[in-house]
Amino acid sequence: MFAVFSFLAAAPFAQAQAAANDPALKPVFECTLIVDAQSGATLRRDGTCDRRVSPASTFKVPLALMGYDAGILADAHTPRWDYKPEFNAIKRDHRPVDPTIWEKDSVVWYSQQITRKLGNERFAGYVENFTYGNGDITGNPGKKDGLTHSWLSSSLQISPDEQAAFIKRILDHKLPLSAKAYEMTGAILPAFDAGDWKVQGKTGTGWLTNKAGAQNRNRPFGWFVGWGEKDGRKIVFARLFVNEGKSPVLLGPKVRANLLADLPGLMKPTN
Repeated sequence: MFAVFSFLAAAPFAQAQAAANDPALKPVFECTLIVDAQSGATLRRDGTCDRRVSPASTFKVPLALMGYDAGILADAHTPRWDYKPEFNAIKRDHRPVDPTIWEKDSVVWYSQQITRKLGNERFAGYVENFTYGNGDITGNPGKKDGLTHSWLSSSLQISPDEQAAFIKRILDHKLPLSAKAYEMTGAILPAFDAGDWKVQGKTGTGWLTNKAGAQNRNRPFGWFVGWGEKDGRKIVFARLFVNEGKSPVLLGPKVRANLLADLPGLMKPTN
């Protein structure tokens, strides 16, 4: 769907920061979006924020909400599931994992165990009720793997605008979920400092796909989405960076590091 994009000729300050510390990175397109969590006013919107890509591991935010609401997840450390060889995970994730570890270390097989326990019908119902992106959980063409792969550089797509709107609905408790689902998702979402701002958010790393569903390894992307708070003020943010060519680093953590460094400056009033 997004195999070819035009390079943005003029990059505003916030956009340029995503690649500023690594000359090997060159944007195909990018977005920095900051919204006031109380009023919904857009405080900053730089770049291309309406184009959809895969949510990748940012989908662990809605998955946590689903898991706690459905009773599959109990608290910050329960359930603790053992790794099984059939999960076919990277070596780092061959270990027991609980909800906190899952979010912090972005463990794919744990996500897939949650969706398997939800089943197709409940999983589809949650995605529909969340009005999440394009809502397409069919997965990779011909593979019938939507339950376990639709959010992994596959059929499910979401824009930065939609990511920020979704996060705001979480903060406003506007989704059809239990109070526990909101509370526990907030408890396990990774926390960071950005100057005086206290930030919670989730990264995601993946590749753009074409109309046939094939991944383009020369178009890697990184996400960081979440919220921040300072002196009683709360904001919602979404940053997306899509690179031209293979990236020498994982782009999710790179985008997160740059957003955390940039946020205090981005929030300074402009004359």
